[in-house]
Amino acid sequence: MNILILGSGGREHSLAWAVMQNPKCDKLIVAPGNAGMEEIAECAEIDINDGGVVVSFAEENAVDFVIVGPEAPLAEGVADRLREAGISVFGPSEAAARLEASKSFTKEICDAAQAPTAAYGHFTDLASARAYVEDQGAPIVIKADGLAAGKGVIVAMDLQTALDALDDMFGGAFGGAGAEVVIEEFMEGEEASFFVLCDGEEALPIGTAQDHKRVGEGDTGLNTGGMGAYSPAPVLTDEIARRTMDEIVHPTLKEMAKRGTPYQGVLYVGLMIKDGAPRLVEYNVRFGDPECQVLMMRLGAQALDLMQAAAEGRLAEASVNWGDDHAMTVVMAAEGYPGGYEKGSVIKGLDNCPEDSMNMVFHAGTTRKDGKTVATGGRVLNVTARGASLQEARDRVYAIVEQIDWPEGFCRRDIGWRAL
Repeated sequence: MNILILGSGGREHSLAWAVMQNPKCDKLIVAPGNAGMEEIAECAEIDINDGGVVVSFAEENAVDFVIVGPEAPLAEGVADRLREAGISVFGPSEAAARLEASKSFTKEICDAAQAPTAAYGHFTDLASARAYVEDQGAPIVIKADGLAAGKGVIVAMDLQTALDALDDMFGGAFGGAGAEVVIEEFMEGEEASFFVLCDGEEALPIGTAQDHKRVGEGDTGLNTGGMGAYSPAPVLTDEIARRTMDEIVHPTLKEMAKRGTPYQGVLYVGLMIKDGAPRLVEYNVRFGDPECQVLMMRLGAQALDLMQAAAEGRLAEASVNWGDDHAMTVVMAAEGYPGGYEKGSVIKGLDNCPEDSMNMVFHAGTTRKDGKTVATGGRVLNVTARGASLQEARDRVYAIVEQIDWPEGFCRRDIGWRAL
């Protein structure tokens, strides 16, 4: 099979790594890819948000199967264009991708499906939103309704922070994403990520993870796109997973199908767990980043078979073969992230890092320049390892971190602290 993966981050590098292990994969192309993916696949520079461009490229390269990594192409309807052209694709339609592209749409679905989630208000003007926040008080959560590259959520612990967030959003700080806002009650508990493959009718859980959103150790400081993750997440017990499927996932899928927009792809179910009860924080319509890296490390070659089964409506006959193992990924980011940071620093020592089924350095924001690996983003590398225990995976990860010579980078040294 000829396979095309859309995206350029650590998530897509881990997907490419898993897909390459499957003997079904004859040729792998990643668009646009990065320095790490160049080592294992052909990279192509195309506009992945333009469905027509993607279809033409897929046809010219005799692509049999397309895996869409990030949310933006899904929200732009790229999966729809591919399906219309008769090309098999892993990823939901534009209509179904609204589960991530619109926070208010997700709330509407939760209301209809009676799925447990935070109480909320939906606003299209600043004055009404401010009045609601002043009435509710803090702590409170302010969310830009649209896609804001993972940055449109402010957990305000005091009233002034909440009001400032509203001023920023309605003032255009998040572009069109903040033209409408959803304001939610602050939910207490422990967060975890639950990943479910869907084929429009069937749903198959494929793993749990917990990520660290805050930039500082002990989960302090500013929110980021994620500074590390581990799988499985101990807080997400079998019983909580069952309740999540029964109370949240299945009712959501039923409601989506009822509306004529069946959900096909991976559903990232962000949960808040308190006293053994799960409540929905958010849906994402793609794999989390960096959670995808630990899932792919544990799933390996079977990931391709499972994604194909979801794309072809065959999940009823699919199953996941889990090892009794653990995986951890640690994000190495450019100094200054998630604020301002310099691009262009050279990363050394990567040639000495192990690359096998137990250890990988997935590239996120890198490029090759004059034969050197250069940092081009905020989150730059995902150092990832597996072990029989979480402690073993952690020891492996940080041993690899020590081998990487990049003074302009930093990482958290406490990933997995909750579970350990």
